[in-house]
Amino acid sequence: MRRPDFDDPDLPLSELFHHWPACAGEFMRRKMLCPGCPIAPFHTLIDACEEYGLEEMAFRENLRGAAMA
Repeated sequence: MRRPDFDDPDLPLSELFHHWPACAGEFMRRKMLCPGCPIAPFHTLIDACEEYGLEEMAFRENLRGAAMA
């Protein structure tokens, strides 16, 4: 199975965590409950940023750094 597109706006958080597990640490550092949440298969990064009041592009860049490290 090939990896999904990291920048896909429809990428479910569960897939993000599955393919780039280091990203979970960025969520946890911000006290976001997304890793392990039963809604993660249905929410996207956009949804999480809206819920937690984060600027999506800045957070996405933090995640990219964690994923590519």
